[in-house]
Amino acid sequence: MEECQTPLLDKHKTMLDKKKLKTFNEEQLPRHKSNFDHLGERLTQNGLDIEAVVNQIGALQIAIPSWALGTGGTRFGRFPHGGEPSSLEEKIKDVGTLHALNQSSGAISLHIPWDIPEDYKAIKDLANRLDIVFDAVNSNTFQDQPESEQSYKFGSLSHIDSAVRKEAIRHNKEVIDHGIELGSKALTVWLADGTSFAGQHDFRGAFQRTLESLEEIYEHLPSDWKLLIEYKPYEPNFYSMVIPDWGTSHLLASKLGDQATTLVDLGHHLPNTNIEQIVALLMHLNKLGGFHFNDSKYGDDDLTVGSIKPYQLFLIFCELVKGVRETVNPELSWMIDASHNFKDPMEDLLQSVESIKIAYARALLVNYDGLKVAQSQNDVVAAQSILQEAYRTDVRPLVKESVYRRGGALDAIEAYRSFDIRNQLIRKRGKHSKSTGL
Repeated sequence: MEECQTPLLDKHKTMLDKKKLKTFNEEQLPRHKSNFDHLGERLTQNGLDIEAVVNQIGALQIAIPSWALGTGGTRFGRFPHGGEPSSLEEKIKDVGTLHALNQSSGAISLHIPWDIPEDYKAIKDLANRLDIVFDAVNSNTFQDQPESEQSYKFGSLSHIDSAVRKEAIRHNKEVIDHGIELGSKALTVWLADGTSFAGQHDFRGAFQRTLESLEEIYEHLPSDWKLLIEYKPYEPNFYSMVIPDWGTSHLLASKLGDQATTLVDLGHHLPNTNIEQIVALLMHLNKLGGFHFNDSKYGDDDLTVGSIKPYQLFLIFCELVKGVRETVNPELSWMIDASHNFKDPMEDLLQSVESIKIAYARALLVNYDGLKVAQSQNDVVAAQSILQEAYRTDVRPLVKESVYRRGGALDAIEAYRSFDIRNQLIRKRGKHSKSTGL
């Protein structure tokens, strides 16, 4: 009984109690060690450097977006879990809890104006204590703000009215300024601009206005920053989007300059799109800027990463592993972007990060030299077998080992539930606490 009453989350730091985490891991360690040793022996016989693989997996960090820490919902309703973060400080603490569990979520991505800090130094100090850095900052021109004199109903950077465009440009510049104060190094721009009816606007005019607006924003970027241009085939508009696909995003990025890149959101594609081919081509052109990870059955379901198409996720990472080795593509930004309608958001994020690292681990096992030989000989059967040999390998012991060595939990979900973290958050913040910005 005494054990249950002892808080596992530090009142000020929201960090896991290291002693309790150590006890949790000690209970799981014998079984994990057996699994890891067995897999390691087999992979070593295949010529793989297990230490190098574990280190590579452990080094991968996936940013958590501030808006993903609360329950999402649909246009019909939202059903919060309680204990959701209602301030930027609480959001950072929740990311700190995730990172303490999986040692793979050491960054937070803020959405402005949802997450404007009142005290930059205090926010940075809090993040630093939790081993959290600030990833790309995100602008918002898809919602009208209370103090705004203009409306984005008919577009923002592409709007026919120069006053609306100027306000959207000014907002993006302000977002960059906030990011500079926090130590961020990238701006992500996603536009809801588009039309729902034929003839609503001129396609070429909308594109040109968007390009000119982005040029002004690009000029405001510090020299060590990236501009990430996101694309989406539909929603909120259903006839056309100003930036509907990777080709349009790449065209804009190419016209802007070396600091502009394309951002790939896995859910922002029409069904059966070959995303891995898109990734390969963008890396070949040195224009892949980063990812928003999620999964989708249709166009933008924002489901848990790897819950629908795990093999596609693996194939994407195969192209990433090859691309890192063979191109001079800029360093990538990695982030989860999903809507948690039914699950505890923090459990969903833990699952998503694990799925990403599993896909990455499998991709690191691929015999790429053998694959090139098979491709050069048009040996389709051998090529498929090489990929599926890696995909069918249970790499969870490698992922767990990479987390354990960095001080995380051998089973993050089990630890989260065992430590009763959601109920602790509810007791602290209230049953009806709702995340800001959703």
